[in-house]
Amino acid sequence: MTSRRFLIGSLELSGKNHEPRGARWFVCVCLVLGSCLLLPSTASAQSKRQLEKDKAKVEQEIKKLNNDLAKAKKSSRSSQQQLNLLEKKIAERTKLINNINGQVNLLNVKMSQTEDSIALIRTQIDSLKLEYGRVVRALYNERGNLDKVVLLLDTKSYNYAYLRTKYFRDYSRYRRRQAAHIQQKEQELGDISLDLQRQQREQTDLLAQQRRQKDQLSKEQKEKQQSLKASKQQEKTLQQQIAKKEQQKKQLQQQIQKIINEEIAKAARNKKGSTGTGSSGSKTSTASSAEVALSNDFASNKGKLPWPCYYNKVSREYGKYTHASGGQNMNNGIDLLCKAGAPVKAVFNGTVSRVFTCPNGTQGIIVRHGEYMTVYANLATVTVSEGKSVSTNQNLGTVYTAEDGTAEFSFQLWKGTTSQNPRQWLR
Repeated sequence: MTSRRFLIGSLELSGKNHEPRGARWFVCVCLVLGSCLLLPSTASAQSKRQLEKDKAKVEQEIKKLNNDLAKAKKSSRSSQQQLNLLEKKIAERTKLINNINGQVNLLNVKMSQTEDSIALIRTQIDSLKLEYGRVVRALYNERGNLDKVVLLLDTKSYNYAYLRTKYFRDYSRYRRRQAAHIQQKEQELGDISLDLQRQQREQTDLLAQQRRQKDQLSKEQKEKQQSLKASKQQEKTLQQQIAKKEQQKKQLQQQIQKIINEEIAKAARNKKGSTGTGSSGSKTSTASSAEVALSNDFASNKGKLPWPCYYNKVSREYGKYTHASGGQNMNNGIDLLCKAGAPVKAVFNGTVSRVFTCPNGTQGIIVRHGEYMTVYANLATVTVSEGKSVSTNQNLGTVYTAEDGTAEFSFQLWKGTTSQNPRQWLR
């Protein structure tokens, strides 16, 4: 009789609704909690998409820097250039690690929400099963007494009998709905559990990526230290090379000045030795007259002389300058960067007065044009010899190419013992 009272009491207390009030209240609470849990998930999904977009961008930048660094090493660029690329790559690698950290943190939050959802659904299922079990047990205990005819006749009035029969029917339908609801919740629980497993796999992958990126960052930082050390050593070596090169240039200027002085002294001796007495008793010099004519012809072509070689860039203009090692030098001509083995030509008619060896071991030529002289220095080969006459645009030799691939040619123009700015003479 206790089970019957529970069953009939449950039906009567249901009133106008045919589901127990406690079950309806529990379902409403669960729906509200489920809605709250969905809000941060949407925001997390948006943040995750942005992080993945940023991650792809950083990975692309790291790939580009890797290619640039490989090219820099292959082309033997300076250690400073390699160091700059390494520093950029380390900065991008750090961004990538921070990005992965952000994704891991977001995933942890999402996993925590998923675990809360699983716990909530399990609570719902337990409650639904408890409710369902009570109904099934009550129906089972009254299975012998729940005859429709008995329920109909065991009443004080026809209306009350009809009401009891109707609620019996409704409660049976409610039981079936509860069973279907339990199955639905169990399916939902299975789906969310699978999603949690996927999140756990994603977390494992992200943590593995994080470890790999940290290992790579550590290697790059060590490479940076080595590159920094190499850069300092290379800088020191370059300073020494620059100082040596500038010293050789200074010696070359002194050497050319000395040769010019010697050539002028020699010309003066020749002029004095060739002076004779004419019929009027005056002193004449045919050699001097020829030199004067050549000098005048040369001077009349100021601003019209051809360049001695084709060049890519003027590396040093005429005049005083401060070089990279800190000292000062005087450039008595103009220095040109040319293609390797570029031919050098005479800028005007004249006579080769000197072929000499420069301080750096290359060759040099001085061509006299009356009182003017032109100097061609830093040559690899020479195709003329001293005392030979040359004409405008005649080939004199080729430019020397250094070990680093640079081919620098030095051209000077003198009037007596005074150097001239070649810019004012060349067209």
